[in-house]
Amino acid sequence: MPPATIPALHRGGESYRLVVPSTAHAPRLAREFVTVLLHVSGYTPLVDDARLCVSELVTNAHRHTRTRRIRVEAVVNRKLATVYVCDNNPWDLPAPGEGGVVQEGGQGLRLVESLARDWGATVYGGREPAYKAVWFSLARQGLGA
Repeated sequence: MPPATIPALHRGGESYRLVVPSTAHAPRLAREFVTVLLHVSGYTPLVDDARLCVSELVTNAHRHTRTRRIRVEAVVNRKLATVYVCDNNPWDLPAPGEGGVVQEGGQGLRLVESLARDWGATVYGGREPAYKAVWFSLARQGLGA
């Protein structure tokens, strides 16, 4: 399934933001941010999946863009937790790899695809795109969103 182009819709909820330098430490900082946020928000059962997904997306932003800062935003409501990883390279949208032994790229996005309720990439900025957000949503067990 190709990534969706429109982020998951939220009806209310709390928003959180972290901005980190695009360094090799960025994935760890993003994982810790998401871990604390989800524990405090009552999403503890989703922490492991969220850590894997945000780590993959932040790693991709660090490795495949020239962005100086990576922005991690999260929106949490009673049904969904959605995490957005933003970089300033809107022209290069992610796609999962086809999965061969020889192929190296795109396998982490398959992991995101398998763990997330929804995921995708959204370009912002109109005629002259300014940035993109690659995002994923996780839902509380037993609650349809």
